[in-house]
Amino acid sequence: MGRSITEAKQMRKKIVGVVVLAVVLAGAAYGLYGFLAEKEASDTKLTLYGNVDIRQVQLAFNASGRVETLPLQEGDRVKAGQALAKLEDQRYKAKVAQAVAEVAAKEQQVVRLETGSRPEEIAQARAKLEQAQAQYQDAYKLYKRHKVLAKSGSLPAQTMDNTTASYEAAKAGVDAARQSLELAVKGPRVEDIAAAQAELRAAKAQLELAKKNLDDTELIAPSAGVIQARILEPGDMASPQRPAYTLALTNPVWIRAFVEEPDLGKIAPGMTAYVSTDSYPNKKYKGWVGYISPTAEFTPKRVQTTELRTKLVYRMKIIVCNPSGELRLGMPVTATIDLDQPKNPEGRTQATPCPEGSLGGD
Repeated sequence: MGRSITEAKQMRKKIVGVVVLAVVLAGAAYGLYGFLAEKEASDTKLTLYGNVDIRQVQLAFNASGRVETLPLQEGDRVKAGQALAKLEDQRYKAKVAQAVAEVAAKEQQVVRLETGSRPEEIAQARAKLEQAQAQYQDAYKLYKRHKVLAKSGSLPAQTMDNTTASYEAAKAGVDAARQSLELAVKGPRVEDIAAAQAELRAAKAQLELAKKNLDDTELIAPSAGVIQARILEPGDMASPQRPAYTLALTNPVWIRAFVEEPDLGKIAPGMTAYVSTDSYPNKKYKGWVGYISPTAEFTPKRVQTTELRTKLVYRMKIIVCNPSGELRLGMPVTATIDLDQPKNPEGRTQATPCPEGSLGGD
């Protein structure tokens, strides 16, 4: 009886040992499978960790003056080309009106010179020549009579001198009238027309400048974004050196991450990347690698592990479309890059715009 009990105990021990061994082997197999699966995943995908980075623009008027309207507040969304603020523009409108009048005057001057003399002006010049010739004939006849009298001694010398001067003046008057007629027939000089045309171009340039200054009294959004700060108020004096708003460019955003040197050759600008956040764990945002630094740097100081802090990494940016505004400045994200894809298949760069109507997520 005692022997059978002992054998039963030994049998149970053997069974327990076999079960324990089976559990250990199963655990080892599972661990090996997990290791191999993780290794295979690491060979086909690259996982990076980073933070959302948003660029900011200090928006200032390109003109100086007193702010008239400034309707937007912090948090307002704006579109590219939207009017954001306006200066008092009475002085600029007056400058435009003055330039318009100056251009009109210069245009008429050019037209007058290019048209040349009118028929009435030519007829007037011809009439003056005929008048001068008639005066010359009278002066010439009087000069001849007085000359005969002067030889006989019956005419005072002073009278003869006056007659001679009148004759010479009449002769010069004919020459002057003849030249005036020739000028009227020929019209203005080419050089005078060219000078008038140059003055007209200068006046038009002044008009364009006045219009540009008037346009600069309105502040226009250069791109879509969100008003982050309103700096000026209506009634403030604005200038190109004083920003009126701070605009956050929220679409696209930039994911700032760091890649280690062994993984550097696996990625290239243009490759598709997927970004996820803790705030929206079930949503992936599609983006692409936009920039990889050509120089190495030490791991950022926020990484506290001594071993990691001594490693060299390369800074990179992943561009992600964010029209819904869910990705915010400083938000930690996880980026995944499929290493099996071709490098830069779509030729995308940092300047590639987000497609119209894209929601930025999958």
